[in-house]
Amino acid sequence: MDLKIKNKVCIITGGAKGIGYGIAKLWASEGGIPVIFSRSMPKEHDKELKNLCSKYEFYEIDLKNYEQIEELVKKVAIKHGGIYALVNNAGANDNLHIENTSTQDLIKSYENNLFHYYTMTKECLPYIKKEQGSILNIVSKTGITGQGRTSAYASAKAAQMGFTREWACAFAKDNVRVNAIAPAEVMTPLYEKWLQNFPNPKEQYEKIAKAIPLGHRFTTIEEIANTAVFTLSPLASHTTGQILMPDGGYVHLDRALNWDKN
Repeated sequence: MDLKIKNKVCIITGGAKGIGYGIAKLWASEGGIPVIFSRSMPKEHDKELKNLCSKYEFYEIDLKNYEQIEELVKKVAIKHGGIYALVNNAGANDNLHIENTSTQDLIKSYENNLFHYYTMTKECLPYIKKEQGSILNIVSKTGITGQGRTSAYASAKAAQMGFTREWACAFAKDNVRVNAIAPAEVMTPLYEKWLQNFPNPKEQYEKIAKAIPLGHRFTTIEEIANTAVFTLSPLASHTTGQILMPDGGYVHLDRALNWDKN
């Protein structure tokens, strides 16, 4: 299938690892040009993306530096002649619970997980409008379901879903599509790190996987990337304002059912 993204520029925040890197690889494999904004880039990932796309670029940036975001977005647009798509992805679950988190720490968490979604979109928007392109926000099921003991992250993810619906309304007249993907249980480097907090990480993984209806397994990074790149592409030309959940039914299906007894 031709996704019609050849030579189209997509900026991906936090694209050095995990879901962001998976999206960048697939974008490049399909002929697009991934541009990554991140604090760092593993050498092996940098090499692989260069092999996939000679025009791929990586820019080292702390996304709390809003002035630098403006400068780099302009630089990318001038160099490549435009920007077709943006993937807001950077961030991490910092497990900040309301009972032991100050308002100041809440704001700091939003600086890491929320505010740059707004700034990146604001700066990329004029270029995306010109190409009638697409914006994709990577959110989380925690913004829908809650998780317990993670007020900062869950509320940031809920706000990103609000951005998604608001921007889809605001930019429909410009033929700019805005969607979100809400991953649930995906084995990323950050998730692996989180599992290490448990006495028996393997046992905890199996406990969670058993509750996922489709296949009793975690969603793969590749499965998230497949959904992301298709949704960003012109082939999804009438899809906007959606919160997509490729999660094996984890959020919406009844996990109390016991298929093993059937």
